[in-house]
Amino acid sequence: MVEIGSVSASEKLRKPTFQRSVRLFRAFLKEQSDPDHFYRVLADDSVAQVSSYVSLSGSVVLDVGGGPGYFAEAFRGAGARYVGLDPDVGELSARGEPDPGMIRASGTALPFRDGSVDVCYSSNVLEHVNDPWLMLAEMVRVTRPGGTIFMSYTPWYSPWGGHETAPWHFLGGHYARRRYERRNGKPPKNSFGTSLFPVSVGAVQRWAHRQTAADVVETFPRYHPWWAKWVTRVPGVREIASWNFVIVLRRRA
Repeated sequence: MVEIGSVSASEKLRKPTFQRSVRLFRAFLKEQSDPDHFYRVLADDSVAQVSSYVSLSGSVVLDVGGGPGYFAEAFRGAGARYVGLDPDVGELSARGEPDPGMIRASGTALPFRDGSVDVCYSSNVLEHVNDPWLMLAEMVRVTRPGGTIFMSYTPWYSPWGGHETAPWHFLGGHYARRRYERRNGKPPKNSFGTSLFPVSVGAVQRWAHRQTAADVVETFPRYHPWWAKWVTRVPGVREIASWNFVIVLRRRA
């Protein structure tokens, strides 16, 4: 068990505090202007979250959509054997030379054997995949029996569901994209229908309960304090109030 002072990581992350939520939201506001700061804060927090479900020391961790390596540093710092994957060369080299542990491949066709990793992790990738159900199934497939799948993403109807085109995505993804192009003279990086897709909380929860290869351990809004976990159980409310949705699965034997 990872210890944080006299309180274990599990105890601390099972009941995330309001102060933690404020810290994450403040970092989020700097995502565009200072991505290094935002992703380092998020990576450290993510490692602590995952550590509340499984010991990372010595574990093989596959990060689907690992990008330029922010999460690599954090997971390795916790003792994990980290492998990252991303299909985009631009993302892999966003901070210079790609991290040695990163490979270029698709999240919908993971180049790993069945049951070959202890933890399969993904952060803010699912909404950028045109077949999210295939990516989720692949993440479950490569995880060993008893292993952990930790997935977080931005739901379409959350305030940031349209990414840089928000909040106009509430009027439709195509409209939000066209409006962004008119105002900025260029298409958005996250282009609706090409690199951004509408994935709801309800749809992911239904998929999770239909599939038979893994058990649902927990769902919660990633940035919220512990007392706000109820929002993921309320249809409609969960789509808007989750902001960033987390689902944790455990691979069945």
